[in-house]
Amino acid sequence: MKTRAPNLSLALIALSFFCGNEAFAQCGELTASYGPFDYRTATSEERVLVEGAHFTPNVERLIRGKTATYPGPDIAYTLRVYPNHARALHAMMNLGFMNKTDKPEGSTYSVECWFERAERFVPNDGTVQMIYGIYVLRKGDARGAIAKFKRSEELSGPNANLHYNLGLAYLELRDYDNALDRARSAYRLGFPLPGLRNKLQEVGKWQNAETPATSVAPDKQEPGAKPGSEGPAAGRTGG
Repeated sequence: MKTRAPNLSLALIALSFFCGNEAFAQCGELTASYGPFDYRTATSEERVLVEGAHFTPNVERLIRGKTATYPGPDIAYTLRVYPNHARALHAMMNLGFMNKTDKPEGSTYSVECWFERAERFVPNDGTVQMIYGIYVLRKGDARGAIAKFKRSEELSGPNANLHYNLGLAYLELRDYDNALDRARSAYRLGFPLPGLRNKLQEVGKWQNAETPATSVAPDKQEPGAKPGSEGPAAGRTGG
């Protein structure tokens, strides 16, 4: 008696359905009492309505909350209304790293989930992909970060910030040729932070005399990069 071979396509569909349901169960449905909305297409009045009540400068800087003592609940509310709010994603990421936890206090979901929700809501948002890549790189997955950065490049085109972070990711993998190529592109476009150049100099790979060193005052550092930091920089993420 012959045994019928399993239907591979049906098996893959079932696996995809299971994985999708698992992500949904962990990261929640994309619903909110107000929204959700695409931050890119929201009017200034619509943005101010949420940001003025929840995503204030003190919340964004993780100093204190607006409706609570801690900034987590206000960032979470902002991300429920605007899942692809780039600066709120960046703030939630920094809050997680600052407190050394995957799920910051007052946050409904893990940091990873907020990125998954943003990606699910607007898969064509290149800025989300870039910040997601920065998060993945800071978590130690350079290959995963490169995939996010390249997806961002496909969606939004290259820019100095993207070149810089791709350079850092390639450097982590000791792919010095690609790291140097991205570094040259970043600095040619005026990227201000010297961290990538310094790292390439340390391994003897920076040999491009056409780009002078750039010093940046601590209070002029790009968002996401601490003074003296040589890690990933989130750049200008606001809409």
